[in-house]
Amino acid sequence: MRAMRLARPHAPLKLETIATPEPGPGQIRVAVSACAVCRTDLHIVDGELTDTKLPIVPGHEIIGHVDALGEGVARFDLGARVGVPWLGWTCGVCEYCLAGRENLCPRAQFTGYQIDGGFATHAVADERYVFAIPDGYSDQAAAPLMCAGLIGYRALKAAGGGPRLGFYGFGAAAHVAVQIAIAAGQEVYAFVRPGDAAAKSFAKAMGAVWAGDSTDAPPVPLDAAILFAPAGETVPAALAAVKPGGAVVCGGIHMSDIPSFPYALLWQERVLRSIANLTRSDAEEFLAFAARHQIHTETVPYALARANEALSDLRKGVFTGAAVIIP
Repeated sequence: MRAMRLARPHAPLKLETIATPEPGPGQIRVAVSACAVCRTDLHIVDGELTDTKLPIVPGHEIIGHVDALGEGVARFDLGARVGVPWLGWTCGVCEYCLAGRENLCPRAQFTGYQIDGGFATHAVADERYVFAIPDGYSDQAAAPLMCAGLIGYRALKAAGGGPRLGFYGFGAAAHVAVQIAIAAGQEVYAFVRPGDAAAKSFAKAMGAVWAGDSTDAPPVPLDAAILFAPAGETVPAALAAVKPGGAVVCGGIHMSDIPSFPYALLWQERVLRSIANLTRSDAEEFLAFAARHQIHTETVPYALARANEALSDLRKGVFTGAAVIIP
Protein backbone atom coordinates (compact mmCIF):
# COMPACT_ATOMS: atom_id res chain seq x y z
CA MET A 1 0.00 0.00 0.00
CA ARG A 2 0.98 3.68 -0.23
CA ALA A 3 1.25 5.71 2.94
CA MET A 4 2.53 9.06 4.16
CA ARG A 5 4.68 8.22 7.19
CA LEU A 6 6.34 10.30 9.90
CA ALA A 7 9.82 9.02 10.80
CA ARG A 8 10.56 11.53 13.55
CA PRO A 9 9.02 14.71 14.99
CA HIS A 10 9.52 17.91 12.98
CA ALA A 11 10.29 15.92 9.82
CA PRO A 12 8.03 16.05 6.76
CA LEU A 13 5.88 13.03 6.04
CA LYS A 14 7.34 10.76 3.38
CA LEU A 15 5.32 8.93 0.74
CA GLU A 16 6.28 5.25 0.95
CA THR A 17 5.18 1.93 -0.47
CA ILE A 18 4.91 -0.56 2.41
CA ALA A 19 3.35 -3.95 3.06
CA THR A 20 -0.45 -3.87 3.20
CA PRO A 21 -1.42 -4.87 6.76
CA GLU A 22 -3.48 -7.94 7.49
CA PRO A 23 -6.24 -7.68 10.13
CA GLY A 24 -5.75 -9.73 13.28
CA PRO A 25 -8.47 -11.23 15.50
CA GLY A 26 -11.26 -8.71 16.07
CA GLN A 27 -9.86 -6.34 13.46
CA ILE A 28 -10.99 -5.16 10.05
CA ARG A 29 -9.01 -3.67 7.20
CA VAL A 30 -10.37 -0.55 5.55
CA ALA A 31 -9.66 0.61 2.02
CA VAL A 32 -9.37 4.32 2.80
CA SER A 33 -11.32 6.70 0.59
CA ALA A 34 -10.95 9.86 2.71
CA CYS A 35 -9.18 10.99 5.87
CA ALA A 36 -9.66 14.46 7.35
CA VAL A 37 -6.74 16.41 8.77
CA CYS A 38 -6.91 17.40 12.44
CA ARG A 39 -4.89 19.84 14.53
CA THR A 40 -3.89 16.81 16.62
CA ASP A 41 -2.00 15.59 13.56
CA LEU A 42 0.00 18.82 13.77
CA HIS A 43 0.70 18.22 17.46
CA ILE A 44 2.06 14.76 16.58
CA VAL A 45 4.19 15.97 13.67
CA ASP A 46 5.48 18.88 15.76
CA GLY A 47 6.44 16.60 18.67
CA GLU A 48 4.04 18.27 21.09
CA LEU A 49 2.50 14.87 21.90
CA THR A 50 4.94 12.33 23.29
CA ASP A 51 4.83 8.50 23.13
CA THR A 52 4.15 8.46 19.40
CA LYS A 53 4.86 5.15 17.68
CA LEU A 54 7.52 5.85 15.10
CA PRO A 55 7.39 5.56 12.21
CA ILE A 56 3.67 6.34 12.21
CA VAL A 57 1.03 6.88 9.57
CA PRO A 58 -1.00 9.85 10.89
CA GLY A 59 -4.70 10.45 10.35
CA HIS A 60 -7.65 9.55 12.56
CA GLU A 61 -10.76 10.74 10.71
CA ILE A 62 -10.99 7.81 8.32
CA ILE A 63 -13.79 6.90 5.95
CA GLY A 64 -13.56 3.80 3.78
CA HIS A 65 -14.92 0.37 2.96
CA VAL A 66 -14.14 -2.90 4.70
CA ASP A 67 -11.98 -5.03 2.42
CA ALA A 68 -10.72 -7.73 4.82
CA LEU A 69 -11.99 -9.31 8.04
CA GLY A 70 -9.95 -10.69 10.91
CA GLU A 71 -10.90 -13.78 12.88
CA GLY A 72 -14.08 -13.40 14.93
CA VAL A 73 -15.28 -10.15 13.37
CA ALA A 74 -19.06 -9.96 13.65
CA ARG A 75 -20.08 -6.28 13.40
CA PHE A 76 -19.27 -5.60 9.75
CA ASP A 77 -19.42 -7.35 6.39
CA LEU A 78 -17.05 -6.94 3.48
CA GLY A 79 -17.86 -3.78 1.56
CA ALA A 80 -19.48 -1.96 4.49
CA ARG A 81 -18.78 1.77 4.62
CA VAL A 82 -17.27 2.69 7.96
CA GLY A 83 -15.55 5.43 9.90
CA VAL A 84 -12.51 5.08 12.16
CA PRO A 85 -11.96 7.71 14.89
CA TRP A 86 -9.14 8.83 17.21
CA LEU A 87 -9.82 6.32 20.01
CA GLY A 88 -8.67 3.06 18.47
CA TRP A 89 -8.38 0.51 21.28
CA THR A 90 -9.07 0.15 25.00
CA CYS A 91 -8.41 -2.65 27.48
CA GLY A 92 -12.08 -3.26 28.34
CA VAL A 93 -11.31 -4.30 31.91
CA CYS A 94 -10.15 -1.20 33.81
CA GLU A 95 -12.43 0.84 36.08
CA TYR A 96 -13.01 3.41 33.36
CA CYS A 97 -13.88 0.91 30.65
CA LEU A 98 -16.24 -0.97 32.97
CA ALA A 99 -17.98 2.31 33.85
CA GLY A 100 -18.51 3.31 30.21
CA ARG A 101 -15.76 5.93 30.43
CA GLU A 102 -13.40 4.19 28.02
CA ASN A 103 -12.14 7.57 26.83
CA LEU A 104 -10.09 7.64 30.07
CA CYS A 105 -8.65 4.10 29.78
CA PRO A 106 -4.99 4.34 30.91
CA ARG A 107 -3.94 1.74 28.32
CA ALA A 108 -5.86 3.27 25.43
CA GLN A 109 -4.26 3.44 22.00
CA PHE A 110 -5.09 6.03 19.38
CA THR A 111 -5.39 6.01 15.61
CA GLY A 112 -2.60 7.85 13.86
CA TYR A 113 -0.65 8.05 17.13
CA GLN A 114 0.05 4.50 18.36
CA ILE A 115 -1.93 2.76 15.60
CA ASP A 116 -1.18 3.51 11.95
CA GLY A 117 -3.86 5.80 10.60
CA GLY A 118 -5.54 7.00 7.45
CA PHE A 119 -2.94 8.98 5.50
CA ALA A 120 -2.69 5.81 3.43
CA THR A 121 -4.60 3.63 1.02
CA HIS A 122 -5.39 1.05 3.74
CA ALA A 123 -5.71 0.96 7.53
CA VAL A 124 -6.42 -1.74 10.13
CA ALA A 125 -8.78 -1.04 13.02
CA ASP A 126 -10.37 -2.75 16.03
CA GLU A 127 -13.96 -3.48 15.01
CA ARG A 128 -15.18 -2.23 18.42
CA TYR A 129 -14.04 1.27 17.50
CA VAL A 130 -15.39 1.43 13.97
CA PHE A 131 -18.76 2.95 13.10
CA ALA A 132 -21.26 2.74 10.28
CA ILE A 133 -21.56 6.02 8.35
CA PRO A 134 -25.06 7.34 7.65
CA ASP A 135 -26.27 7.69 4.10
CA GLY A 136 -26.43 11.17 2.63
CA TYR A 137 -22.73 11.95 3.06
CA SER A 138 -20.01 11.58 0.48
CA ASP A 139 -16.83 9.99 1.83
CA GLN A 140 -15.09 13.36 1.74
CA ALA A 141 -17.91 15.13 3.57
CA ALA A 142 -18.16 12.40 6.22
CA ALA A 143 -14.48 12.40 7.18
CA PRO A 144 -14.54 15.48 9.50
CA LEU A 145 -17.42 13.95 11.45
CA MET A 146 -15.04 11.35 12.91
CA CYS A 147 -13.14 13.82 15.10
CA ALA A 148 -14.16 17.43 14.52
CA GLY A 149 -17.77 16.35 14.84
CA LEU A 150 -17.29 13.91 17.70
CA ILE A 151 -15.17 16.20 19.86
CA GLY A 152 -17.50 19.12 19.18
CA TYR A 153 -20.47 16.99 20.22
CA ARG A 154 -18.83 15.84 23.45
CA ALA A 155 -17.69 19.39 24.25
CA LEU A 156 -21.22 20.71 23.74
CA LYS A 157 -22.61 18.14 26.14
CA ALA A 158 -20.02 19.20 28.73
CA ALA A 159 -20.84 22.89 28.23
CA GLY A 160 -24.50 22.40 29.12
CA GLY A 161 -27.61 23.67 27.40
CA GLY A 162 -27.38 27.40 28.12
CA PRO A 163 -28.73 29.72 25.42
CA ARG A 164 -25.47 31.58 24.65
CA LEU A 165 -22.23 29.79 23.79
CA GLY A 166 -18.80 31.14 22.92
CA PHE A 167 -16.47 29.27 20.56
CA TYR A 168 -12.80 30.24 20.78
CA GLY A 169 -11.28 29.14 17.48
CA PHE A 170 -13.51 28.55 14.48
CA GLY A 171 -12.01 25.71 12.48
CA ALA A 172 -13.13 22.20 11.63
CA ALA A 173 -14.63 21.31 15.02
CA ALA A 174 -16.42 24.61 15.52
CA HIS A 175 -17.98 24.62 12.07
CA VAL A 176 -19.71 21.33 12.92
CA ALA A 177 -20.47 22.21 16.55
CA VAL A 178 -22.17 25.47 15.59
CA GLN A 179 -24.73 23.51 13.60
CA ILE A 180 -25.40 21.19 16.54
CA ALA A 181 -25.85 24.17 18.85
CA ILE A 182 -28.21 25.95 16.46
CA ALA A 183 -30.27 22.78 16.09
CA ALA A 184 -30.62 22.81 19.90
CA GLY A 185 -31.79 26.44 19.84
CA GLN A 186 -28.56 27.98 21.13
CA GLU A 187 -26.77 31.13 19.98
CA VAL A 188 -23.08 30.95 19.13
CA TYR A 189 -20.56 33.77 19.54
CA ALA A 190 -17.31 33.16 17.65
CA PHE A 191 -13.85 34.32 18.73
CA VAL A 192 -11.05 34.03 16.15
CA ARG A 193 -7.43 35.02 15.75
CA PRO A 194 -7.15 38.82 15.84
CA GLY A 195 -7.52 40.27 12.38
CA ASP A 196 -8.73 37.06 10.72
CA ALA A 197 -11.55 38.52 8.66
CA ALA A 198 -12.05 35.30 6.67
CA ALA A 199 -12.65 33.29 9.84
CA LYS A 200 -15.17 35.87 11.07
CA SER A 201 -17.04 35.73 7.79
CA PHE A 202 -16.99 31.93 7.83
CA ALA A 203 -18.32 31.82 11.40
CA LYS A 204 -21.22 34.12 10.52
CA ALA A 205 -21.94 32.17 7.36
CA MET A 206 -22.15 29.00 9.45
CA GLY A 207 -24.67 30.60 11.80
CA ALA A 208 -22.76 32.48 14.51
CA VAL A 209 -24.72 35.53 15.65
CA TRP A 210 -21.51 37.47 16.37
CA ALA A 211 -17.85 37.09 15.47
CA GLY A 212 -14.92 38.99 16.95
CA ASP A 213 -11.26 38.71 17.90
CA SER A 214 -10.22 36.31 20.66
CA THR A 215 -9.16 39.35 22.69
CA ASP A 216 -12.60 40.97 22.46
CA ALA A 217 -15.30 40.85 25.09
CA PRO A 218 -18.59 39.42 23.81
CA PRO A 219 -21.56 41.77 23.44
CA VAL A 220 -23.49 39.77 26.07
CA PRO A 221 -22.44 37.49 28.94
CA LEU A 222 -22.12 33.86 27.88
CA ASP A 223 -23.56 30.78 29.55
CA ALA A 224 -20.57 28.69 28.48
CA ALA A 225 -17.53 28.76 26.23
CA ILE A 226 -15.73 26.01 24.33
CA LEU A 227 -12.06 26.39 23.48
CA PHE A 228 -11.12 24.74 20.19
CA ALA A 229 -8.00 26.89 19.80
CA PRO A 230 -4.90 25.35 21.47
CA ALA A 231 -3.95 28.70 23.00
CA GLY A 232 -3.73 28.78 26.79
CA GLU A 233 -4.24 32.53 26.92
CA THR A 234 -7.84 32.07 25.80
CA VAL A 235 -8.73 30.38 29.12
CA PRO A 236 -8.73 33.55 31.27
CA ALA A 237 -10.49 35.43 28.47
CA ALA A 238 -13.22 32.80 28.29
CA LEU A 239 -13.66 32.72 32.06
CA ALA A 240 -14.13 36.48 32.01
CA ALA A 241 -16.75 36.13 29.28
CA VAL A 242 -18.99 33.55 31.00
CA LYS A 243 -21.63 34.32 33.60
CA PRO A 244 -21.51 33.06 37.20
CA GLY A 245 -22.15 29.33 37.16
CA GLY A 246 -20.96 29.07 33.57
CA ALA A 247 -18.55 26.51 32.16
CA VAL A 248 -15.38 26.82 30.09
CA VAL A 249 -14.59 23.61 28.21
CA CYS A 250 -11.16 22.93 26.69
CA GLY A 251 -11.74 20.74 23.66
CA GLY A 252 -8.20 20.05 22.45
CA ILE A 253 -5.76 17.30 23.37
CA HIS A 254 -2.91 19.80 23.62
CA MET A 255 -2.79 23.44 24.67
CA SER A 256 -0.05 25.94 25.36
CA ASP A 257 0.45 26.84 29.01
CA ILE A 258 -2.40 28.69 30.68
CA PRO A 259 -1.19 31.97 32.17
CA SER A 260 -1.97 32.79 35.78
CA PHE A 261 -5.24 34.59 36.39
CA PRO A 262 -7.03 36.03 39.42
CA TYR A 263 -9.28 33.72 41.38
CA ALA A 264 -12.13 36.18 40.79
CA LEU A 265 -12.41 34.86 37.22
CA LEU A 266 -13.15 31.36 38.52
CA TRP A 267 -15.21 32.35 41.52
CA GLN A 268 -19.02 32.31 41.59
CA GLU A 269 -19.08 28.63 40.65
CA ARG A 270 -17.61 28.94 37.20
CA VAL A 271 -16.27 25.59 35.97
CA LEU A 272 -13.11 24.92 33.97
CA ARG A 273 -12.82 21.43 32.49
CA SER A 274 -11.28 19.47 29.63
CA ILE A 275 -12.61 16.97 27.13
CA ALA A 276 -10.61 13.80 26.56
CA ASN A 277 -11.09 11.66 23.47
CA LEU A 278 -14.52 10.10 22.92
CA THR A 279 -16.65 7.14 23.84
CA ARG A 280 -18.47 4.76 21.55
CA SER A 281 -21.79 6.08 22.79
CA ASP A 282 -20.67 9.59 21.74
CA ALA A 283 -20.06 8.32 18.22
CA GLU A 284 -23.35 6.49 17.96
CA GLU A 285 -25.34 9.43 19.33
CA PHE A 286 -23.59 12.02 17.19
CA LEU A 287 -23.76 10.13 13.90
CA ALA A 288 -27.49 9.57 14.41
CA PHE A 289 -27.90 13.28 15.26
CA ALA A 290 -25.91 14.33 12.19
CA ALA A 291 -28.12 12.24 9.94
CA ARG A 292 -31.36 13.58 11.46
CA HIS A 293 -30.31 17.22 11.32
CA GLN A 294 -28.35 17.11 8.05
CA ILE A 295 -25.16 18.44 9.62
CA HIS A 296 -22.87 19.36 6.74
CA THR A 297 -19.14 19.92 6.45
CA GLU A 298 -16.99 22.33 4.47
CA THR A 299 -13.99 20.47 3.08
CA VAL A 300 -10.89 21.09 0.97
CA PRO A 301 -9.46 17.96 -0.74
CA TYR A 302 -5.75 17.14 -0.99
CA ALA A 303 -4.16 14.18 -2.74
CA LEU A 304 -2.26 11.74 -0.51
CA ALA A 305 1.11 12.99 -1.73
CA ARG A 306 0.11 16.53 -0.68
CA ALA A 307 -0.45 15.64 2.99
CA ASN A 308 2.46 17.86 4.07
CA GLU A 309 0.88 20.76 2.21
CA ALA A 310 -2.44 20.12 3.95
CA LEU A 311 -0.73 20.18 7.35
CA SER A 312 1.10 23.39 6.47
CA ASP A 313 -2.08 25.04 5.24
CA LEU A 314 -3.87 24.05 8.46
CA ARG A 315 -1.08 25.58 10.52
CA LYS A 316 -1.27 28.82 8.53
CA GLY A 317 -5.07 28.98 8.52
CA VAL A 318 -5.17 29.01 4.73
CA PHE A 319 -8.59 27.37 4.44
CA THR A 320 -11.87 27.34 6.34
CA GLY A 321 -13.55 24.10 7.34
CA ALA A 322 -11.51 20.90 7.13
CA ALA A 323 -8.77 19.55 4.87
CA VAL A 324 -9.38 16.00 3.68
CA ILE A 325 -6.77 13.61 2.28
CA ILE A 326 -8.09 11.59 -0.68
CA PRO A 327 -5.82 8.55 -1.22
